[in-house]
Amino acid sequence: MSESSSTLCELLIQLSEPISESLSKAQCTQPEGNNVSLKALLEPLLPHKQPPPSPNFNDTQLHSSIRDFTFACALLSSSQSSIHDLLSWIPKHLSAAADLAFLKLSKAYSMAYSKKNNAKISELGLNCGSVPEEKRLLIELMPEVLPLLKNRIKESSIDKSEDCDEVSAASARVPVGFAIAAAYQFRWFVTQIDYPHLGKLSALVIPCALTALDHWSPEIKGQGMLSFIHIAKNVYAAELGWYQDVILDACCQNIASSDEIWHLVVEMSVLIVTCTQQSNPRSAWFDRMLNEMLSHLERQPRNKERRVAWLRHIEPLFNGVGLVLLAHFRRIFPLFFQWMHADDDETVLLVGG
Repeated sequence: MSESSSTLCELLIQLSEPISESLSKAQCTQPEGNNVSLKALLEPLLPHKQPPPSPNFNDTQLHSSIRDFTFACALLSSSQSSIHDLLSWIPKHLSAAADLAFLKLSKAYSMAYSKKNNAKISELGLNCGSVPEEKRLLIELMPEVLPLLKNRIKESSIDKSEDCDEVSAASARVPVGFAIAAAYQFRWFVTQIDYPHLGKLSALVIPCALTALDHWSPEIKGQGMLSFIHIAKNVYAAELGWYQDVILDACCQNIASSDEIWHLVVEMSVLIVTCTQQSNPRSAWFDRMLNEMLSHLERQPRNKERRVAWLRHIEPLFNGVGLVLLAHFRRIFPLFFQWMHADDDETVLLVGG
């Protein structure tokens, strides 16, 4: 093992020790009916103090340790935005420690392996000079880790060929907790990269995001939606390539989502359709998406959460279609008229605005 590799290995263990200690002290609450222990999932990912590496400990093994440590940091960091029972027990200080540890590792790695790292980044079509130092390790790992996360999410997806209860069958194969953890890790990876670099990684990111959207679990769908919201804000439409129609179709398919993620599906759908169809107000996607949304609002016009979420996010779509919106006036006006007389000030203000 080279001197730089040995130094990086020592740093990795040094960064891991306080995280492992805090993790061992944290009280992990396992959700009822869920046989996945997140603590048991995290602990093997963190390298532990050991004797000096043997001559047989090579760069490949070091790379595996770095990848696993990154998986652990991704899961710990992403828990900050979660209220799900599987992740909500993770203390905020532990999430913050994971953020800081990964930042230190990233900077050390880019210095120790600058030549290799530059080559990997260049292979992805990115300009090495424009990629921040703290993002370089993350980008190098993405071609390796995203397919792994995609497969983990897919393991508990519904198998359309099964005749029995689909959700039960999927959960029996692999506990959904593993897929939830992978979805949070995936969303963390995606949201660490922004414009102008994310567009170059579309072919890696989008298949995994679509797999999350296609899952039966609202929690996993939600992470896929958050990923697409970030993508839409940081990628040019042209960089989505032939995925555009597939993503738009997935948006329409998910408009029937449950209340807990309705605000996410509306924001995602509006951002994606306005990003990809902004030069074509008569696009069939504008029409289909608006019809799908109006159909669900008409079935539940008194659902405050749904109408407020829709009113908050729909304006860019209205601006995108312009005068073509008049074709939907007969459906929109009765809803707005009813909402103007709603008993909550927020709805009235949003309608009036």
